[in-house]
Amino acid sequence: MPTLYHHTLCPFSRKARVLLHEKRIPFDEVVQETWTYDAGFLSINPAGEIPVLVEDDGTILTDATNIAEYLDEAYPEPRLIGRNLKERIEARRLAVWFDRKFFEEVTVNVAGEKLNRRMLSGDAPDSRALKAGRENLQTHLQYIAWLTDRRSWLAGDHLSIADISAAAHLSLIDYTGDVPWDQHPLTKEWYVRIKSRPSFRCLLRDIVPGIPSAAVYTDLDF
Repeated sequence: MPTLYHHTLCPFSRKARVLLHEKRIPFDEVVQETWTYDAGFLSINPAGEIPVLVEDDGTILTDATNIAEYLDEAYPEPRLIGRNLKERIEARRLAVWFDRKFFEEVTVNVAGEKLNRRMLSGDAPDSRALKAGRENLQTHLQYIAWLTDRRSWLAGDHLSIADISAAAHLSLIDYTGDVPWDQHPLTKEWYVRIKSRPSFRCLLRDIVPGIPSAAVYTDLDF
């Protein structure tokens, strides 16, 4: 059985977990605290980063994007990186959008301040970072609405790596209660659909020690 090294607060780990569940691949989980020295983990991934997927034959996959590409080739059903060339191009483009742009503009400023900072140091979040993150979030929520108003899912007619990437990041902001869902009904409708999928249950069970989730986090009918 494959083993996934991950952490609750890592959006890229969340992405890998949902991918594995969408592929219906049973896997063992190891929660890895990358901020502590772990010689055993460093022997697996010298970069000390998560997620890391280790296959039964010893194959080691690092980075959520690399894991996604591998899973779609090794376990082709269901296809999650598009079913034709144009779908694959768009799914990859949007996955990068959320893994880079959303991560830098929103995830780091909101979840990084309200979850990571509080858990690791106990410090209060930086109000300037929070303000920037919340303002940036509005633009991304509008973009998701624009896409879903024209397509069944973000990249086209089928659920793809684009939706999973976006939802993995957004789930952490949902945990903190900073998503103004009432202002973005189309985005909320899309998120309800992905949040209700069996693959997403693993995320809804996540608990950050000492930091309770917002009431809407586990609510499928929010």
